[in-house]
Amino acid sequence: MNVTENPFTPSFGEIPAHLAGRNQIIESHSRALQSTRRRPELTTLFSGTRGTGKTALLSYLAEVAEQSGWIVVNITAIPGMLDDAEIQLRRKAAHLAEDDSKLAVKSLSVPDVISLSIEGTEAQTNWRSRVSDLTEQLNNQDTGVLFTVDEIDPSLGEMIQLAAFYQHFVRENRKVALFMAGLPHNISSLLNDKTVSFLRRATHETLGRIPDGEVSAALEKTIRDDNRTIDAEALAEATQAIGGFPYMLQLVGYYAWDENPEALNLGTSEVANGIATAQREMTYRVLDATLAELSPGDLRFAIAMLQDEGDSRIADIAVRLGRSSSVVAQYRKRLIEAGVIGRRTRGIVGFDLPYFREYLQEKQENGELYLED
Repeated sequence: MNVTENPFTPSFGEIPAHLAGRNQIIESHSRALQSTRRRPELTTLFSGTRGTGKTALLSYLAEVAEQSGWIVVNITAIPGMLDDAEIQLRRKAAHLAEDDSKLAVKSLSVPDVISLSIEGTEAQTNWRSRVSDLTEQLNNQDTGVLFTVDEIDPSLGEMIQLAAFYQHFVRENRKVALFMAGLPHNISSLLNDKTVSFLRRATHETLGRIPDGEVSAALEKTIRDDNRTIDAEALAEATQAIGGFPYMLQLVGYYAWDENPEALNLGTSEVANGIATAQREMTYRVLDATLAELSPGDLRFAIAMLQDEGDSRIADIAVRLGRSSSVVAQYRKRLIEAGVIGRRTRGIVGFDLPYFREYLQEKQENGELYLED
């Protein structure tokens, strides 16, 4: 039995064989990391809903940075992140930076000769001063430091501190970069924090849907690179089911591939079964989690949209909810930030999160939606 390895990567944070739909971002950030002058892309906020490939993109750009001679410190916004960042930096910079510990003579006994003393002395330091000293040493050797922060949490003091310290490093002409990724509402909250208001001037990349053409190309290239083929009809069905969603691309490809690992060609049968399994996985990992984060008001807004066969007019939603336009605008804003819906034209919105309309419709029909008064 000759089983070929599955090339698709639906696991958390893995870099896909073909990172579809992100070429422009990758090119601009690669230029910034290779430039001798400071470019605005060196400070970037990546926002997107679950499954839009934020972590995979961070991982990819970290590899680009390392290949360009940068030291990369990858951290997640959790308590202890500053200590983690410093430890990582010291370890990765050990071959380039001197040990900053200092020794002073205190007492050393050598029989019949002399008595001396050696004692470690510690200057008054803090995280900012220690990391600043390290970056200065590295910069003198033309080595930059990239901090990547995943799953940002604007309520975490250490994360705010890191961003504030980073601003000082930039002002001190350190060769540093900061890439931060998070859910849209967390990015929005972070930008409202006065302590790090400078981030409002950072580059902001919103990771949304991928055009069908790029989805199709990435799917086919991944399959062909591992010496298999896919029928045109099966490819079209897979592309439609993926709906421009990066996570679904990996899920559909992964499960379709595993339907018959020995076959040289993926047909409509393998793809149909792969889609069915991927949709169940999508429900469990993305849709359920998204629904749990919606407020009753957000949910009422989304349910009101179900009355329309396609996109919805905000004015109609306001009438259905019996709420003022200003209140409805807040719900609209929150749902857009959550990636559930998106703007179409002025006053028009539609569902952006794949399968969320069908998911809500089914729950409503089954009486599974419970709203507080």
